[in-house]
Amino acid sequence: MLQHTAVLAAGPLASGPLATAAADTADAAPSASTAQLVLAALIGIVVIVGLIVWLKMHPFLALVLGSGALALVAGIGLTDTFTSFTAGLGTTVAGVGVLIALGAIIGKLLIDSGGADRIVDTILDRTPVKRLPWAMALIAFVVGIPLFFEVGVVLLIPVVMIVARRMRTNPVLVGIPALAGLSALHGLVPPHPGPLLAIEALGANLGLTLGLGLLVAVPTVIISGPLLAIPLTRWVKLDPPTTVLGMSDDAAGGSGASSDSAGGTGGASSSDSSGKATATATATDAGTTTLRKPSFGISVLVVLLPVILMLARSVVEIAGATETGWGTVLEFLGEPLVALLITSLFALFAFGTAVGRTRQQLGDLVGSSFAPIAGILLIVGAGGGFKQTLVDSGVGDVIATGIADAGITPLLAGWLVAALIRIATGSATVATITAAGIMAPLAAGLEPTQAALLVLAIGAGSVFLSHVNDAGFWLVKEYFGMTVGQTFKTWSLMESVLSVVALLVVLLLGAFV
Repeated sequence: MLQHTAVLAAGPLASGPLATAAADTADAAPSASTAQLVLAALIGIVVIVGLIVWLKMHPFLALVLGSGALALVAGIGLTDTFTSFTAGLGTTVAGVGVLIALGAIIGKLLIDSGGADRIVDTILDRTPVKRLPWAMALIAFVVGIPLFFEVGVVLLIPVVMIVARRMRTNPVLVGIPALAGLSALHGLVPPHPGPLLAIEALGANLGLTLGLGLLVAVPTVIISGPLLAIPLTRWVKLDPPTTVLGMSDDAAGGSGASSDSAGGTGGASSSDSSGKATATATATDAGTTTLRKPSFGISVLVVLLPVILMLARSVVEIAGATETGWGTVLEFLGEPLVALLITSLFALFAFGTAVGRTRQQLGDLVGSSFAPIAGILLIVGAGGGFKQTLVDSGVGDVIATGIADAGITPLLAGWLVAALIRIATGSATVATITAAGIMAPLAAGLEPTQAALLVLAIGAGSVFLSHVNDAGFWLVKEYFGMTVGQTFKTWSLMESVLSVVALLVVLLLGAFV
């Protein structure tokens, strides 16, 4: 237990006084029986699940109370009930919180500048009608890298409806590939909160996990997206939409995509006949400023820049070239915080100054990007506190030993734990947090590649079987205008297939690497 806590403190996302404090709390770990520790884990999880599912309590408060219950039952002194929790919360926010905040800045600038629309326009304008489901999966895959799942849904659903309307087809045919792309990136690929938290908890290498995550995501999205959409359209027959979110085709453009400026599908696009970007007007305090829409190349570069930098760092580390001059530079540039900071600064120029925004407008945009992630940061931080309580109480060691003795591979065990918590709470983040805390002791002895695959196995389990206790279930239901039964047959089934396929790919990689 002490050894593992030290591993966490030395992980790629956690260091400094907070990590040291987290390690110091292990010294006060109680000496409780195995049965008592197992009971403590069960009660802690039951409290969290019960408060979220039955009392509809916010996950942040549920995690705080669940951590307290676990600590008390495990025999931690009353005055030290939340010592491990606060240490874990601080360490997690210090390591992951800044990355989430930088990702939010990039996503906000990408959307408000029209960069996301430009990516959508360019891909759809060059895609034959029969390939549009594949194009929607590609768009979701690219746009989903820097965007949170809910933001991606709000951005892409209008495009899905416009495409379905123009194709005169079932919206499930183009909607499921888009949702599969967003969901796979959300569960498997950093800088999304779940994978970041699991990387921190398990001491995995971020660049390696990112590379393997993209490798796992590609076949997973293909199978659970465009290929699965074909039989789903036969099982759930929806009429082509006559409106988009209750609005006409043209009016829908204001919500993230339009028939002319944000969701071109082979008809009119956001460029005129000479290829020049159409200008958009934005009112400011000083008057009206004409903003230019960024190019497709610049928009894609902003999305992929942090991925390229972090993958380059991993290549340097794997090649053992970190001591060379260029290796040292790439290692620095590929540090997650540095990579996202560089991308944020580049996005401020590419989506701000270069398109005609004033410094005041940019400052306001950056400020407005933080409000939507406040809840996410609190949940992630509280999850880190719950994880640290699991580790310091000795519960994690006991459960890990039980899993090892049962002969279940860590990859399968991580997926099962995450899937069960996901079904019970409806929260992918809570599922990832809890599973990472339970599996943390096992990760201490794993090779870097296996630790990265364990992160991905947990991420795959965290998206399994979305149903009525998941906000995403209702979001998809309302956007598509489906019944509860139809949502189970499409969205819930797609999430389950995605989860299982991702697990199978992870297990396959685990057998060869």
